[in-house]
Amino acid sequence: MLLLGEKFPEFRVRTTHGPMSIPNDQAGRWFILFSHPADFTPVCTTEFVSLQKRLGEFRSLNCDLIGLSIDQVYSHMKWTEWIREKLSVEIRFPVIADDTGEMASALELIHRGKGTNTVRGVFIVDPKGILRAMLYYPQELGRNTEEILRIVQGLQISDKHGVAMPANWPRNELIGGNFIVPPPVDEAGAKERPKQYECYDWWFCHRRMGDQGGR
Repeated sequence: MLLLGEKFPEFRVRTTHGPMSIPNDQAGRWFILFSHPADFTPVCTTEFVSLQKRLGEFRSLNCDLIGLSIDQVYSHMKWTEWIREKLSVEIRFPVIADDTGEMASALELIHRGKGTNTVRGVFIVDPKGILRAMLYYPQELGRNTEEILRIVQGLQISDKHGVAMPANWPRNELIGGNFIVPPPVDEAGAKERPKQYECYDWWFCHRRMGDQGGR
């Protein structure tokens, strides 16, 4: 099973936007690969519409969206055409036609006890092709698009500023939208932390964005 921190495996795939090489074609950009159980299904349709409506926000984060199921490319094309005609939403991200099941099998997207379709998998990959986050949802539960967007935002902030995000960030019950400072590595650092940041204790300090230390 693919694990966090590992290099995302390479695939040559057919999509609604033509052939692609993943993750090579996304080098230098974040991307989210998400699988759906089947075309022409209600929950999947709501997910595609939701993701498309937030596509601009993902792209502002240098992040692409890529869909996938084991349907044929003709089915994908007809389904996205239906969404455009009936729901007035044009799907502008590519959808992989994994009709051989090769990619779904390699990424373990077909789970025992959940039928022969792919589950709702989400793989968040950074510009170096490293898997940074992975989510699985059952077929009966649609994904939370805002949570997926939050994950990308949080990972990018963490990479840039060396901080961690609390639960429910940016609306955490204890520190609101602040960021958690990594704990000190020695006793001297522990004594200085409360002088530099807002702290519950030396091991639990937080700061605002742009606050590099000092009250």
